[in-house]
Amino acid sequence: MKKSLGAKTLVYPTPVWVIGTYDKEGKPNVMTAAWGGVCCSQPPCVGVSLRKATYSFGSIMERKAFTVNVPSDAHVREADYFGIASGRDSDKFSVSGLTPVKSELVDAPYVEEFPLVLECRVIHTFELGLHTQFVGEILDVKADDSVMGKGGLPDMLKVRPIVFAPTVRKYYGIGKNLGKGYAIGKEF
Repeated sequence: MKKSLGAKTLVYPTPVWVIGTYDKEGKPNVMTAAWGGVCCSQPPCVGVSLRKATYSFGSIMERKAFTVNVPSDAHVREADYFGIASGRDSDKFSVSGLTPVKSELVDAPYVEEFPLVLECRVIHTFELGLHTQFVGEILDVKADDSVMGKGGLPDMLKVRPIVFAPTVRKYYGIGKNLGKGYAIGKEF
């Protein structure tokens, strides 16, 4: 029997994404966001929802661009810091010791040390109560050579992304491979 828990943001997992932007003065900034995911295949798009109160919100509205930076588990402390500090009050890159890189395709920086980066141009915004969802068309995906697997694509076990459990506020790593998609279900 299942117990009703009420209407809440309880789904596992949520991604740990670090959203890169430039502020009005051109200072690179990042923030951690867990309310995001793939929202379209063609054109390739992701959606990320931010509160208007965040410093990154205004930057994305102004520049119409952002990057999605996927930190590995080696950078969980930095990812957490990026979510609890505000770019209004601190230079998160200087404090963390990580390196901003100017995207060649969008008006936003990405994090050099993170193994996977999506460069996105805003194509839609949706007001959703407390949050605004930004839909970004993915113009390019960049991956470190060190995380590449067979077939020329990133290997999740090499990327080692972080996931977040929102209700208990804990970070987790990715576990073992359970099987090949579009294949193991054919056993029925």
